[in-house]
Amino acid sequence: MSPFRAYRIDQVDGKITAAFEQLTPDHLTEGEVLIRVLWSGINFKDALAVTGRGKILRKYPLNGGIDLAGVVLQSSDSRHRDGDEVLVCSAGLSETVDGGYSEVARVAADSVVPMPPGLTPREAMALGTAGFTAALAVARMQHNGQTPDLGPVVVTGASGGVGSVAISILSAAGYEVTAFTGKTAQHDYLRELGATGFIDRHSVEMGQRPLEKALWGGAVDNAGGRTLAWLTRTVRPRGNIASIGLVEDHAFSTTVMPFILRGVSLLGINVLEITNHMRDQLWARLGGDLKPRQLQRIVTREIAFDDLPGAFEGYFDGTHYGRTVIKMDPGHRPHAETMQSG
Repeated sequence: MSPFRAYRIDQVDGKITAAFEQLTPDHLTEGEVLIRVLWSGINFKDALAVTGRGKILRKYPLNGGIDLAGVVLQSSDSRHRDGDEVLVCSAGLSETVDGGYSEVARVAADSVVPMPPGLTPREAMALGTAGFTAALAVARMQHNGQTPDLGPVVVTGASGGVGSVAISILSAAGYEVTAFTGKTAQHDYLRELGATGFIDRHSVEMGQRPLEKALWGGAVDNAGGRTLAWLTRTVRPRGNIASIGLVEDHAFSTTVMPFILRGVSLLGINVLEITNHMRDQLWARLGGDLKPRQLQRIVTREIAFDDLPGAFEGYFDGTHYGRTVIKMDPGHRPHAETMQSG
């Protein structure tokens, strides 16, 4: 077959490089399902991997992109048939196996999710790992007793992908949502998603007592560090904190007081540490009752595959918000019968 394009990450003399390359299926890591990629997206993790600001890849070289959505070209697994629309999120993509920044991808059958009713491939990538993470956080909080009558839920890192989707899902489910963000210019955007309160992370007084005034019914936290410690001290009795990220710091210091005196629960959210059954069920809900009403507004940027190299810096200079989706080259239409499975 004719070679296809991939955006490939390598390490040369200790330095991370990323560039478009021409590949064939023989170059791709192993898997039972060959997919024509129609859409992908950018997560903060992707930006870290491509720029080398974070050690994400465990082997080199690999195609970047932890998410993809497309159409099955070829499958040796009966669960997935030629022509099926599918998605793959995380599942080791761009860490241990080739990722979604490629016109053709090959992945393990267990990693492939049939496209849920209610979602298109573009919408699946509008959600991506960020949206799936937000949905998992909300689902776990609700399973642990989080109800709207416990009080407002504060979402830190509110303007990012996880925060944006979390606000939309929570507000649609009847929760009062407060956005915790340093991007005051994005208040109108966050208000459109359903936020009704705002906290400027640069000016909040966090205090130092083991327990501060109980303010929040619960929290979705992308920050870690001092912010997460403050949340443990300010969440109301029986409230839940979903810990997702560490953009502020991986370490935090608190006491046992919030847990033994207020019954606060700290829930760790890891999208890799769930069963395939749970994963598929949650994706089905993202096409149904958990689908953000403002999903098209959450997509703040759509780019062509050609424009990918210049799309990452906004994740570090504070200019990016919402979700970026990538439309892969529509001019390349490889056929399964012309490919070697390698």
